[in-house]
Amino acid sequence: MIDFSKFKSLFSVMNYFHDEQMCKQTLADARWNGDVVCPYCGKHHCSTRKNGRYRCNKCKKNFSVLVGTIFENTKLPLYKWFVAMYLISSHKKGVSSCQLSRDIEVSQATAWYMLQKIRLLYPQNDSERMRCVVECDEVYIGGKEKWKHQSMRTPHTQGRSTATKVPVFGMLERSRYIDDKGVERQMTYVHAMAVDKTDKSTLQPIIEQFVDKGSLIMTDELSAYKGLDKLGYRHWIVRHSEAEYVKKTNVDEIKEGDPIDIFTNSIEGFWSHFRRMIVGCYHNVTDEHLQSYIDEAVYRWNTRKMTEDERFEHMFNLSIGLVITWNDLKSCEYVA
Repeated sequence: MIDFSKFKSLFSVMNYFHDEQMCKQTLADARWNGDVVCPYCGKHHCSTRKNGRYRCNKCKKNFSVLVGTIFENTKLPLYKWFVAMYLISSHKKGVSSCQLSRDIEVSQATAWYMLQKIRLLYPQNDSERMRCVVECDEVYIGGKEKWKHQSMRTPHTQGRSTATKVPVFGMLERSRYIDDKGVERQMTYVHAMAVDKTDKSTLQPIIEQFVDKGSLIMTDELSAYKGLDKLGYRHWIVRHSEAEYVKKTNVDEIKEGDPIDIFTNSIEGFWSHFRRMIVGCYHNVTDEHLQSYIDEAVYRWNTRKMTEDERFEHMFNLSIGLVITWNDLKSCEYVA
């Protein structure tokens, strides 16, 4: 099996994956570890043909190591895919299709297609639930009217208007973990999604789906969060309209394990990273593909404690067993 800890830099990745045969052998070792399994019928111990492809002795189908991965039917060399995956996993705010096209010498359209495929490797897990202390907040993406000529501006787009902006709702769980030295450290995990509205009927069902009852939820004073206490949550509010950003907790409300301060600064820190990724790297995203960019930002945030080689290994393993077609990219869905 490949030792991913050796990939500490882009140079080490390019030096290791120096030809197509090495790339395919690495992919085969990661998938089957010497026991080739037919991707069509699932039979083991398939035979190897002289041209490097495989043949299933049961269903009599021929296949390559690429079948059943995101690299299936690709016309590009595998080492370009692996370099692209490493660049995406190691850059803090992502890589644009224009930059990737220059780095690996492909067209911009091909680079965009590769990026969209790789983004679908890390969709958010809707089965995971949050607990303990959770911050909730919303942000609006797009609709910068101030750069337009006065005659071309859409009226009434300030604040929370969705006339030219897409609302994104996010939840952040504050938790703790023990590091390698036995020291307890704080860690935060995010779940975010594009929504149609930021009203009570939209946001509260999402909170009920992802946050355990009895959890402590911190929000701003948006009216959509009113009534969370009646749903079985403990709800603390920080009032930004009154210039409150960190508020001390009432002693009578504190229970064992509760934080001393009330704030939503952690989820707002994630929004800051997300905005900088959009504005600084991609410049603009369409509403159609916004969720895939949100998933990318969430993945980067939730894996920020990983090293470059650990994140590259994680993405490499996710690429196995995932088939993505052009229609999947258009609909932002995938077939496992």
